[in-house]
Amino acid sequence: MAKREKAWAMTSAIDTRARDRQLTQTDYGKYDFSYSTKNYKVVFDKGLNEETVRKISAIKKEPGWVLEFRLRALKAFNEKPMPEWGADLSEINFGEIIYYMSAGKDNKTSWDEVPEEVKKTFDRLGIPEAERKMLAGVGGQYDSEVMYHNIRKDLEAKGVVFLSMDEGLKQYPELVKEHFGKVIPLNDNKFAALNSAVWSGGSFVYVPKNVKVDIPLQAYFRINAESFGQFERTLIIADEGAQVHYIEACSAPRFSTQSLHSAVVEIIAKPNSHVRYTTVQNWASNIYNLVTKRAFAYRNATVSWLDGNIGSRATMKYPSIYLREEGARGEVLSVAMAGKGQHQDTGAKIIHLAPNTTSTINSKSVSKDGGRTSYRGLIKVLRGCKGVRSNVQCDALLLDPQSRTDTYPYVEIDEPTATIAHEATVGKIGEDQIFYLTSRGLTEAEALTLIVLGFMQPFTKTLPLEYAVELNRLIEMEMENSVG
Repeated sequence: MAKREKAWAMTSAIDTRARDRQLTQTDYGKYDFSYSTKNYKVVFDKGLNEETVRKISAIKKEPGWVLEFRLRALKAFNEKPMPEWGADLSEINFGEIIYYMSAGKDNKTSWDEVPEEVKKTFDRLGIPEAERKMLAGVGGQYDSEVMYHNIRKDLEAKGVVFLSMDEGLKQYPELVKEHFGKVIPLNDNKFAALNSAVWSGGSFVYVPKNVKVDIPLQAYFRINAESFGQFERTLIIADEGAQVHYIEACSAPRFSTQSLHSAVVEIIAKPNSHVRYTTVQNWASNIYNLVTKRAFAYRNATVSWLDGNIGSRATMKYPSIYLREEGARGEVLSVAMAGKGQHQDTGAKIIHLAPNTTSTINSKSVSKDGGRTSYRGLIKVLRGCKGVRSNVQCDALLLDPQSRTDTYPYVEIDEPTATIAHEATVGKIGEDQIFYLTSRGLTEAEALTLIVLGFMQPFTKTLPLEYAVELNRLIEMEMENSVG
């Protein structure tokens, strides 16, 4: 009896806090706004051809090998067919996309130097506030270019590099050339090829041997313009024994025309290093989000992908980790939420290339108002990789009969000693849960939102507090008007 009373008291406290937070009182205006592009320094015409690629490279004054890389990637993009699996991409019209536009040329390290409309955008999104809260470093990309970038001086003194990808290429050309396009080849898939041809912006991170960056580096990617394609490129190198946590956040206003986000992220985790990469995205419902992310983990290194997917017309994203040497560990925690007219096709891939490597994939998804989520994943173990352990768990929540969820797990095991576990569940919210919470004073909408927030908690509890609060707000925004 005492245990039951204690449980009721804890639930009552949770319910009270939920009411106090006013779950459905959320400011949509924080994300759904845009500014005119009439004062932009550069705006390309719509469409993609060799001239487009050459103009981007010329604007950036890149070395010859980068232009050659871009042109080979353009050829690969034109030759590769559109994917016939995953989300429906048939309405993408590459000829109606603007592939480069910039509100200014130079990456600023002083907030006062940022163009006024860009400053207004970042201010409303909270980037200056985030910097004041003493993040290790902050970067902000506005359409095609990184407009603001800064890092704490004490980390800079230790040799930590946190620059835009363009600045990284200029300041560390040999280091970039050594690793750029090596984790994800330019012809890996159609959208990696597209990014490789027209990439602009993104982040370059290098953490020296045994240096631990114990406070996150943050990058914010904002699409402001209509009918636009954002193609940032990120390269993170953690040297031996290094540690770093990189967080990216994404948002865009809603337009009636389609836009495209196609990023490439490459991570090199050298022996005994630890890299954590967190994404909290809130793309508008007109954006196709087609991203390639991959990491190489070497001896006793750990790579953790924490991937939060909310918004977009369609998302196809499968962070992958190649465990290349003994003792390497890979972890992926992915959450996705799909509403009306949305398809979140997400998951993870972990490839065991060495013995005594371990991996964990935990995927959670919520489908509502006729939305669709899909888990698509791969666990692969090569012959001779003894002592491999892997665990995959997929949990899906359906909020109404019109919604849909699918699971496409691929398991390729060529080593009989490997220990592999896979579990998948699909559930719906029970009437008894709703009845109990409404009997405690919540409305039905608040009760539904509270259950979804609890379902997503394994992801949110891994985030720094301010990001956990932000993700919960995004979920609340998606849940509004889910009842009735």
